[in-house]
Amino acid sequence: MKKFTYLFILLLIFSCGGEDGGGGDGGGDPPPPSPPGSVTLTAPANGKVCETGTSTSDTKSNVDFSWQASSNTSTYDLQVTNLNTSAVVNKTGLTSTNSTVELDKGQPYIWKVISKNTATTQTGTSTSWKFYLAGQGITNYAPFPADLKTPNSGSTVSRSSDGKVTFTWEGSDPDQGDELKYTLYVDKTDGKQSPASDLTNISAKTVDVALNAGTLYYWRVKTSDGTNSSFSIVYSFRTQ
Repeated sequence: MKKFTYLFILLLIFSCGGEDGGGGDGGGDPPPPSPPGSVTLTAPANGKVCETGTSTSDTKSNVDFSWQASSNTSTYDLQVTNLNTSAVVNKTGLTSTNSTVELDKGQPYIWKVISKNTATTQTGTSTSWKFYLAGQGITNYAPFPADLKTPNSGSTVSRSSDGKVTFTWEGSDPDQGDELKYTLYVDKTDGKQSPASDLTNISAKTVDVALNAGTLYYWRVKTSDGTNSSFSIVYSFRTQ
């Protein structure tokens, strides 16, 4: 009987000790990994004509991209988009803070860097920078395609009390001193129908337009510097 009691006490102590041991290791789940930070872009410079590309042919150049390292990051993805054609170059799994991409000359581009960490699915995304890759014989570059702000694509928009919707966008030009004019295209077909005369060659980057309720609309913006012009992508939205 004494032997049985002794074994029972040992088992009880061992069991309690096991629980205490787990508590001694900290207990609970480990903290989640920190998400990667967002990088700061360094080159090519934002909003400028890129003169640093290394020519590889009459139509193409190698462009060097660089950025500052971000925290908690294992790899980087570089994304470069041609603003005229929407063609995208993706370079993934980069472990350094620079990369070279061959691009078409005389074209506008926008680029960004996505930071990744193998321990988490969360990512960090840099701001987006624009540049023109210099082309042979080009003395005046077309404005960058306008950045459409509102209405957002795919959104449902409430009209004002007088039945109007506010359109806003941003425009920029790599050439210093160019005066930009804008033409707003709004229609029910594809955003490419003839614009209204009062929405043509305006200086403002915001305008109110009277629209029908419960209707799907398409819109885009043409930007002109007096010599060259560019078109934004087409957005669609529905009115309430």
